[in-house]
Amino acid sequence: MEGIRKAVLEDIPQVAAIYDHILTEEEGGRTTVGWIRGVYPTEQTALEALEAGTLFVLERGGVVAAAAKIDQNQAPAYAGAPWQNPNIPQAQVMVLHTLVVDPAFAGMGCGTQFVRFYESYALEQGCTCLRMDTNAANTAARQLYARLGYREVGIIPCLFNGIPNMELVCLEKVLHL
Repeated sequence: MEGIRKAVLEDIPQVAAIYDHILTEEEGGRTTVGWIRGVYPTEQTALEALEAGTLFVLERGGVVAAAAKIDQNQAPAYAGAPWQNPNIPQAQVMVLHTLVVDPAFAGMGCGTQFVRFYESYALEQGCTCLRMDTNAANTAARQLYARLGYREVGIIPCLFNGIPNMELVCLEKVLHL
């Protein structure tokens, strides 16, 4: 099957392998995402999202090429962000977490395809305010999100998913029904 779908248990090893591939690239100095092996993300990260029904995968040629968690849970650090729409009801906010693209699929539009899916999914759920975050050092993600119309609202220093001294870039986009 091609396209984006909710993940199933059989996808977890491939999602965990993507985390591993990205961490290997970072450890080799070929990319910067700001993650720490064994801390975040881990296979448990994917399993928890699967159990919550919020893990989605992008499949290409029978292989999981990308994955992300999509839900309405805002990270505690988000409370310190100067959001464009600070008073929007929680029921209208959707959040994209841990978007990963296997390095073997880099530059093939997987990230863009996933973000576009996220936007459509949010609208289907009645959410018009989209939020996400990335590490300030992750320039590739920041460029992608800017190109797709996401506005950086602030950078929050924090402990994030067990990673100390994170400079968390908070991003927001408002969609119209």
